[in-house]
Amino acid sequence: MNIFRRELRAHRKGLIIWGVCLFLLVVSGMSKYSAYSAGGASSEVFDALPQTMKALLGIGSFDVTQMSGFFAMLFLYIELTVAIHAVLLGSGIIAKEERDKTVEFLMAKPVSRGNVITAKLLASLVQVVILNLVTLVSSLVMVSAYNKGEAITGEILQFMTSLLLVQFIFLSMGTALSALLKRPKTAGSIATGILLGCFVISKITDLTDELDALNVLSPFKYFSYERIVKGEGIHAGIAALSVILVAVLVFATYSAYRKRELNV
Repeated sequence: MNIFRRELRAHRKGLIIWGVCLFLLVVSGMSKYSAYSAGGASSEVFDALPQTMKALLGIGSFDVTQMSGFFAMLFLYIELTVAIHAVLLGSGIIAKEERDKTVEFLMAKPVSRGNVITAKLLASLVQVVILNLVTLVSSLVMVSAYNKGEAITGEILQFMTSLLLVQFIFLSMGTALSALLKRPKTAGSIATGILLGCFVISKITDLTDELDALNVLSPFKYFSYERIVKGEGIHAGIAALSVILVAVLVFATYSAYRKRELNV
């Protein structure tokens, strides 16, 4: 429990900064909705864009003059932001002891390596959930302020549920890499590189249906925005597979950390 509280205190300022950034991202994004929903030059510009450009910007086939379509477009950038937070948090919270030369102090305590990992994972989990809740509340408030049409509260809740699963995937990916690599200091850069690679894959598959098989490599494509916007919800099978993937990565974290030779 002491390690759990210690990790929360250590990441408190960072979490506040990330939360403020997510809030500002939602606010700035939603402030642009009025221009698109009113039609005119702004919406005409979007209509004139080639399909490839729409795919790269996250517009796809969404009607950005409707709140559901506009939020789906904005959600792409929200998801990328929180995924970066999750993967950096996961890799950093495991590697920090060796990076900051506090391994001996930590290992001197009467706790097993398994308990250390459990405390760190729980602290990371709390932070991820808090950031998700900040995004949820910000989205609900701002959408309510700007939406003049049908309420999309249900869709937002589904978006945030899918977001939480993506956060868990990248968080556990970061912890697993940090535990597996002989030089855990490099875990953050490698994990971020993998995340950006996943994002690039998601954009490539948006450009052509012929490469849809690559979607399995990108958590950004596990949950269909179009499916949520159309009211079809989250695919239960994909959600279950995501949970299994997280479980595998967490198991890898425990297994590797128990066996690794810590650099003091």
